[in-house]
Amino acid sequence: MNVWIVNHYALPPDRAGGTRHYTFAKELSRHGHGVTIWASSFDYLSREEKHLTTGELWKWEVVDGVPFVWVRTPGYKSNSLARVWNMTAFAYRMWRLGKKAGLGKPDVIIGSSPHLFAALAAERLADRFQVPFVLEVRDLWPQTLIDLGNFSPRHPFIASLLTIERYLYRKAAAILSLLPGAKEHMAEKGADPSRIVWLPTGIDLELVPPPQPPKSDGPFTVMYAGAHGLANGLDLALEAAHLLEREGWGKRVRFRFVGDGPEKPNLMQKAQALGLRSVSFEDPVPKRAVYGLLQQADAFLFILRDSPLFRWGISPNKLFDFLSQARPVIFCVNTPFNPVEEAKAGVTVSPASPEGLADAIKRLTLLSPEERWSMGMRGRAYVEKYHSLNRLADKLEEVLKHVAKVG
Repeated sequence: MNVWIVNHYALPPDRAGGTRHYTFAKELSRHGHGVTIWASSFDYLSREEKHLTTGELWKWEVVDGVPFVWVRTPGYKSNSLARVWNMTAFAYRMWRLGKKAGLGKPDVIIGSSPHLFAALAAERLADRFQVPFVLEVRDLWPQTLIDLGNFSPRHPFIASLLTIERYLYRKAAAILSLLPGAKEHMAEKGADPSRIVWLPTGIDLELVPPPQPPKSDGPFTVMYAGAHGLANGLDLALEAAHLLEREGWGKRVRFRFVGDGPEKPNLMQKAQALGLRSVSFEDPVPKRAVYGLLQQADAFLFILRDSPLFRWGISPNKLFDFLSQARPVIFCVNTPFNPVEEAKAGVTVSPASPEGLADAIKRLTLLSPEERWSMGMRGRAYVEKYHSLNRLADKLEEVLKHVAKVG
């Protein structure tokens, strides 16, 4: 099979968030299939043009054995109309390039939906080639904007996205959902339930070093590594740190926040206003260095703002990075789908309770290193069994063979 994967925000494997489709491409190639990933040349993490020189509109490039097509898109600095223009420009230019790039005819096209415009362009291109279209649903758009952004479903922009969503569900030969409970939502929007396949988030364990026990010296280190956005609800951690410092735990517990995002300046300002001495904010690190960083933690924080959006589940890359390091995870998400609880690999806390989070941290601190290590190793085993991208690629291959009608 010749497979095209269209994901606006796909990144090389040495960048955070660049693993899923790279690993799928690598594994499918091992089975004799050809895979090309279409992505924007503008790096959404660094907000920089990373892949094209002046005057280049697109480029075909092999990155660590996987072909990428980088499509030039306009830059942006924040979540503004400029970012919407970046999305629509990628969709239009990718669709225009699809038949002109000289890459032959695909047997199937996957359109991933970090936003709906790219998925729509993939569907339109599949229609032009008369090949099956497979929709990968990473986040539920526009429901995310309704639940987290407080947009009205009657807003013209939201209404247009709802129309696109329904159209894509109807046209898809198969729907790959990263969310375990989203089938009901999709069916309500017109999707055929028999075409929906849960293909969860995971990690490429070939890129992850074997877990090592944490060092026993120094304060108990609670780490968060990832985006600092509104949905991440990191205010909860600052409030818990404040409570712990007031109770005399300030020298026993250390909070490390690693990463970047629109809320980081506000979080730093709040930490300063609270006079927090146990909290540090650090720059993001390259993907190749992230696991060395994660091994410096004694426990990880995974927080998402309380929202009805998560009633269908969650699809976070970083949660499985955390679990892979054999450290307890403090899971602060209101969702019926809780991998940490299922694996018995940590503690679950309400995302609305800083007191609960502070108590959970104290409980973990008071456990023996052996108890925490056993808890962490259960998380590692869970990832190996259910969230290895190398294994999930086999499931993807079955779906693609079925829709493309190849043996």
